[in-house]
Amino acid sequence: MAQLFARQRRFFTWTAAGLAIAAVTAVAPLVLEAAAPAGTNWGTLSDVSQTYSATLSAAALLGVVVSLAHQSRQTAIAKEEAQRASHRQLVVMSLSDPDLIVCWERIPNAASPLEAKQIGFTNLIISNWSADYQLKRFNDDALRVLLREHFRGEIARKHWQNGGSQWRQFAEALGEARGIRFASLVDEVYTQAVSEGPPIPPSAYFSAVG
Repeated sequence: MAQLFARQRRFFTWTAAGLAIAAVTAVAPLVLEAAAPAGTNWGTLSDVSQTYSATLSAAALLGVVVSLAHQSRQTAIAKEEAQRASHRQLVVMSLSDPDLIVCWERIPNAASPLEAKQIGFTNLIISNWSADYQLKRFNDDALRVLLREHFRGEIARKHWQNGGSQWRQFAEALGEARGIRFASLVDEVYTQAVSEGPPIPPSAYFSAVG
């Protein structure tokens, strides 16, 4: 929500700047006329005024164009976030009701409904990171930091082992260069994690108490 307010504030700032420049452009000739001393060469002054007005008009137009481009991007981001929220709701519904898990594509090598549920939830985590990466909220190095810790877990590795190729195929089908890059980075860190040794099983995630 804070990010949305910040984006709206930037948009209104750009719009206000454009309107202010347009207003200055409109009153500039009147100000020049009032301030000019007697005997001023009005032909020369007119030429200067026209040049000045053209420059400000171009600057005002540029400000409006930038504002419209920014607004268009924010609208596209809002639509993407709404679509992801809808998908997330469907996944959460199926995770809360085991009978609905089978409505999705089959999860290869899932040993039990519980493991299928865990892999499905892991997919939500990767989906969230993918969205943030494509929106450039973090870079390659930040993604690697997240993934290195992520792939220490057994369920995380099973999820990517089962569905990693589909992530790449989907991104390639859409022609999304950054989506393809995301899949490549996940493949890179996953392969490195596997080469470093066995994962941490779910049973070892928590210390015994008592």
